Amino acid sequence: MEFFAAVACRPAAARLHARLTVADLPCWCASIERVLADHGADGEIYTVWGRFRVHREEIRDGVRFTLPGCPNALAWTVRRDESAGLLVHCTIDRRDPDPDFVASLQRFVADWAHGLARLAQDPGEGARAS
Repeated sequence: MEFFAAVACRPAAARLHARLTVADLPCWCASIERVLADHGADGEIYTVWGRFRVHREEIRDGVRFTLPGCPNALAWTVRRDESAGLLVHCTIDRRDPDPDFVASLQRFVADWAHGLARLAQDPGEGARAS
């Protein structure tokens, strides 16, 4: 199952790489309550669903995060999209999850969109397409 959100700002991929770190996840997404451990590309976080190991990977136009031990194989990507600005794309490996879980995933993606909208307010970022 997939969930999407678009954010009307276009920071450079290098800026996403610099700002979207394991240590700063709670700054960008209210559904991620705190970081329990940060080892650069890996760590441990506490979310609305509980405690999970997290893996961070830089990709060409953004950053991908996965929860390797999650029973739903949760993964999300934040990347530049030429038509949407920033795109948040979240997936799980279930076709028909519980409706309450679906609602929490929709909130998770909305929390990311809300947090990422602050990038548009950063000095020098705005709608710059670098």
